[in-house]
Amino acid sequence: MHDVIIIGAGPAGLTAGIYAARGGLKTAIVELAMPGGQAASTENIENYPGFPDGINGYELMNSFHKQALTFGVEFIFEEVHELDFKESIKKIRTDNQVLEARAIIIAAGSKPRLLGVPGEEVFKGRGVSYCATCDGAFFRGKKVVVVGGGDAAIEEGVYLTKFAEEVIIVHRRAGFRASHIAMTHAKDNSKIRFELNAKVEEILGSDRVEGVRILDVLSGETREISADGVFIYVGTDPNTQFINGEIEADERGYIQTNSLLQTNIVGVYAAGDIRNTPLRQVATAVGDGALAAVEVEKYLSEQ
Repeated sequence: MHDVIIIGAGPAGLTAGIYAARGGLKTAIVELAMPGGQAASTENIENYPGFPDGINGYELMNSFHKQALTFGVEFIFEEVHELDFKESIKKIRTDNQVLEARAIIIAAGSKPRLLGVPGEEVFKGRGVSYCATCDGAFFRGKKVVVVGGGDAAIEEGVYLTKFAEEVIIVHRRAGFRASHIAMTHAKDNSKIRFELNAKVEEILGSDRVEGVRILDVLSGETREISADGVFIYVGTDPNTQFINGEIEADERGYIQTNSLLQTNIVGVYAAGDIRNTPLRQVATAVGDGALAAVEVEKYLSEQ
């Protein structure tokens, strides 16, 4: 029996663990992969306060993890399959056991959204990637396409220029959602060129990626671009596959919370990228994790 179990070890989950354990609660974090979430696979985080020169995402998340261990957080590296809220004691079914807790914080984050075009599934791991930090070094001296127009696409496109000979950023509009500073870095980089008002319709190749077919959304014309790799950054979807519908979510599947991060189930909270928040950054995830843990402390003290 735990006081609180946190699902997910990204910045929100790790922060919640630090606050909860430091507050004297018996705390466990259940995580399928390594601690850190998507932040751990980010080459350089420039906008997290306290690091004027930026910091490597893995290093930052490793520090979060060590701090959680220092305060006595238990880590359980298993996949969550089901949540049971039938009784006041919540149950979490994982690969090998049923865990029990008086409260739950869901901080499972989000995953990269698929582009949904022919060739994407076929060439996953053979030229199609969703993580430049993970796979960029495989494309040294080669030509890659980056799909997307947000911060992730632009920042990871710039990172890929460390390895690739040329980076082509394909975006379906002429305007970008990325920040001004990210766009400045990209436009000043001689290895980057843009294909705007363009949409990837198919990823081409035989054994590996050999190029993409793009559609000019203004003229309706299609043409092919040769490339050795395709990095896709077209948004995210919440990791809510283990939730059976009892918890209220918005039309995209993100968990609905109030201002105190409470869900519609008493004793169940949501924090970070998995909830319906207008901004998904490490800084906002940290704030969510802290608030969720403090609210859990208050909730349990009232029981």
